[in-house]
Amino acid sequence: MSGELGWEQRMADLWAAFDSLDPAGFLARVEALAAERPPGDAAALFERASAHDSTGHEARAEELYRQALAAGLTGLRRRRAVIQLASTLRNLGRADEGVALLAAERDAGSDELDDAVAAFLALALADTGREREAAALALAALARHLPRYNRSLANYAKALAERP
Repeated sequence: MSGELGWEQRMADLWAAFDSLDPAGFLARVEALAAERPPGDAAALFERASAHDSTGHEARAEELYRQALAAGLTGLRRRRAVIQLASTLRNLGRADEGVALLAAERDAGSDELDDAVAAFLALALADTGREREAAALALAALARHLPRYNRSLANYAKALAERP
């Protein structure tokens, strides 16, 4: 397997093995795969950022997420980078920055990551003292997935958000 699809598959396989690898070994393997791409490659920067984030190196992850976004990361990877950067900022004690990123992302469009945006925004909101808004957001996202009570829960979530 060679080329773009081969690289993507090898990266996906590496991520699938994450739990069976030691953090340093995993990180080294991601770095080696990323080095196969041209310098400044947005996808490689994103994968490196994700690997650093997943192995507890949040400050380095933040830097790499920002580089990946600046390099023109697109599609679902771009949205994942925003979600993950916001989560990293929250973990670094900068939840307000995460709220701003995710609020803008929520307004930027819609795809299968909408509920992930809502979930991480709810976490960041809770960390900024906006617990009612966080609960309302999380409940509204959850309401779409319930086998029953969708409308009721969505209405309760809306009322929760509106009540001081």
